Amino acid sequence: MPRRRLSKQPIRAKGALVLEDGTRFIGQVFGYPVASAGEVVFTTGMVGYPESLTDPSYTGQLMVMTYPLAGNYGVEPISKNPSRPQQHFESSRIHASALIVSSLTMHPSHYRSARTLDSWLHDERIIGLSGIDTRALTQRLREHGTMLGKIVVDNEIPWYDPNKENLVDKVSIHRPLRYRGSGKRVAVVDCGVKHGILRELISRSCDILRVPWDYPISSLKGIDGVVVSNGPGDPMMAEKTVYELKRLIARKVPVWGICLGHQLLALALGATTYKLPYGHRGHNQPVEDVLTRHAYITSQNHGFAVRESTLPRSAAVWFRNLNDGTHEGFKHTSLPVRGVQFHPEACPGPRDTEFLFDEFMKLL
Repeated sequence: MPRRRLSKQPIRAKGALVLEDGTRFIGQVFGYPVASAGEVVFTTGMVGYPESLTDPSYTGQLMVMTYPLAGNYGVEPISKNPSRPQQHFESSRIHASALIVSSLTMHPSHYRSARTLDSWLHDERIIGLSGIDTRALTQRLREHGTMLGKIVVDNEIPWYDPNKENLVDKVSIHRPLRYRGSGKRVAVVDCGVKHGILRELISRSCDILRVPWDYPISSLKGIDGVVVSNGPGDPMMAEKTVYELKRLIARKVPVWGICLGHQLLALALGATTYKLPYGHRGHNQPVEDVLTRHAYITSQNHGFAVRESTLPRSAAVWFRNLNDGTHEGFKHTSLPVRGVQFHPEACPGPRDTEFLFDEFMKLL
């Protein structure tokens, strides 16, 4: 049988990742060759680039993959139907502002693959940069903290700090959306919700009303509980959501916050938040349930955290990060209110904490 001949790699333009401290990394441009600026962050996941790139929490960020190989299993077709959650993506489009990798595969191998990572980024008008020493880049971010950066091709562009604007408003839906089910009636506050959260609730037969981040959720009648979703940026920017959560808590409505939703719930209870040096992003973050002393490996994607010392005594610590000791979750001692900083739906990542969806159903 004749050996298959692979096409030659195209000659790619040079591009540079420039950090705000002046450090430059030179690589080859792929995807859509237009300059981009934002916050440079790294993720430690070995797989899951379709899920990560479509995660709204990456809005405004230049994503660095620490795993050296990207694109090896290609990209499957993506649906644009808003009435049904995506099956293998976390939204219907790429939200990251750029992708930075060490090595890019142009010949993927997977039976579901419909196109390359390169062509997907080009179709979505997102720039990529390959041939970068991502190990050195990640070490720099760990030593000096998350930095602003920009990928320049032919001309310079200004710096852009995504945390200075309300990113939640950019990624949330603008009018309510219904996913009908035969079970509990759950409202999902969309601050940039991952479709994995919707899929988990649908699999438990929930009748879901997905509402915008600034929706007057406290005035809704006939709901059994509320989930406040993940999302991008500084939680202090979502003041309207915090206001509505305060009213929900006063009504003793069951509320569960995930990731950014956890931070917003903590703010509603009177706590404060702060920016982490380089955040938690990846699929191997260890957390401990301080109530049972069980440890779990979790998927995370956040740059801000809750300052544990500012939580009221009624918000008992539930989870804590085993790497740096940061706060990862609380349970209210007298109200059906709880939050977790990690992603129990994973996607991508381990599903160790998926049981928390069942606990939420019991709470209802």
